[in-house]
Amino acid sequence: MGRKIWVFDTTLRDGEQVPGAKLNLYEKVEIAQQLKKLGVDIIEAGFPASSQGDFDAVKAVAEKVGNTNDIMITALARAVKADIDAVYNAVKYAQNPMIHMVLGTSDIHVEKKFSKSKDQILQIGVDAVKYAKTLLPQVQYSTEDASRSDFEYLWKTIEAVMRAGATMINVPDTVGFAEPEEFGEMIFKLNDRMKNLDDSVLLSVHCHNDLGMATANTLAAIKNGADKVECTINGIGERAGNAALEEVVMALKTRSSVYNAETRINTKEIMNTSRLVSSFMGLDVQVNKAITGDNAFAHSSGIHQDGLLKSRDAYEIVHPEDVGLDDMELVLTARSGRHAVKNALEKLGFTNLSTEEFEGIFEGFLKLADAKKEVYDHDLYVIVESYYEKHDANNKNATHYSEQFFDFDDLQVVSNTSFPSASVKVRKGGEVFKASAVGSGPIDALYSAIAEITNMDVKLVEYNINSVSRGKEALGKVKITIEHEGEKYIAKAADTDILKASALAYINAINSIVVTKLTPVMN
Repeated sequence: MGRKIWVFDTTLRDGEQVPGAKLNLYEKVEIAQQLKKLGVDIIEAGFPASSQGDFDAVKAVAEKVGNTNDIMITALARAVKADIDAVYNAVKYAQNPMIHMVLGTSDIHVEKKFSKSKDQILQIGVDAVKYAKTLLPQVQYSTEDASRSDFEYLWKTIEAVMRAGATMINVPDTVGFAEPEEFGEMIFKLNDRMKNLDDSVLLSVHCHNDLGMATANTLAAIKNGADKVECTINGIGERAGNAALEEVVMALKTRSSVYNAETRINTKEIMNTSRLVSSFMGLDVQVNKAITGDNAFAHSSGIHQDGLLKSRDAYEIVHPEDVGLDDMELVLTARSGRHAVKNALEKLGFTNLSTEEFEGIFEGFLKLADAKKEVYDHDLYVIVESYYEKHDANNKNATHYSEQFFDFDDLQVVSNTSFPSASVKVRKGGEVFKASAVGSGPIDALYSAIAEITNMDVKLVEYNINSVSRGKEALGKVKITIEHEGEKYIAKAADTDILKASALAYINAINSIVVTKLTPVMN
């Protein structure tokens, strides 16, 4: 058992400072409830003095999420009475509330931002803490831009506000200027002095990612005595973002012998939390981002796939199940090797292929993989069928898998504010089906028309679109999640026509459902 590290989540405050990521009251409460489920110790719910809407949202979080003693609710204030009052009046409804205030300590902030002397700024901070202590017992003081501050003045400030009653001291690398070794050394010295003064006061860090070192600096601080870390989900935040909660937590768990520290985070809720934040804020997670990116547990290299199938620890240091995913993803592409393709075929029930048969099917796989970015399970069925049609003279292994799958043919979509509509043509085996539908928008109309043809009861859970290239011929990549009979299916497609990409993704998802109905028959 390592020492406990407190996790302070500021997704709803610093994370919300991303342009365009503003949340309404309902969304803030929903995310806060998920953060509580995730197991964070402290939620910073916003900046109440900034607007009435944010005040109301912080108050709602305090009432609805802070209604138990196992989580602390706080919000940010400048070191002025009006801000402190706003925080108090918003968070006081929580069972375990805290006031968090911030004031700069670097020469740049003191002299250029505030145009005051260092002594004046220090006194403002002390007075603010003393006032906050008359309202609540828990008060956190943040020394903004600490990493660019004169160390002795920084310590003088910390010592003064501790004596004034601050129960947590937060040391921010506000502009992402720090370097891990340097930052760790500063935290070591501060921790030593703070523990000698009052070992009940927690030392916290808040690192930004301007130079890509937020997580590294946070971990360096933990190694050097920090008791608490401030993070955001998916690393979102002002400018280049903050230390990503999921990266810090999983680093502590994976390299426990190095850090000898642990959190109370329920790591199996990481992906649920990441997806909720991404969806509500409209911020896509970088596909190759550690832990929560789409590709974090996806493998397409034949060498890697072969190694993983032999032993997962060959290329996997974090198990996807640990963060809330079902399993790793072996993506079948032109770079996939025989081992991965054979494994995929066996999962579909093709367990008795001869060497000659497999080599012929693998040749067909490579031809299709060269033409497509990604090969799906339903494609494998068709490849197997095609192989036997060509090589089975006696027709003893004749199969008609292709007759079970849907194939997109054409579409027409009318988009307007009154009656968005869509008409589609889809093939299944030798038959051609046509359908038309209206909807709340062009995608809704398109999916309603396809659903009429497929006659499957599915629910669209998630729809994402982004550009994967530039210019007039830019590819639009669509990723969807649908639900059928309690199971979720994820599919992707890309095309220069985003409506066509949307239709292809939906058809791919429907065919994934068909595969699950075929596979038991094969086994």
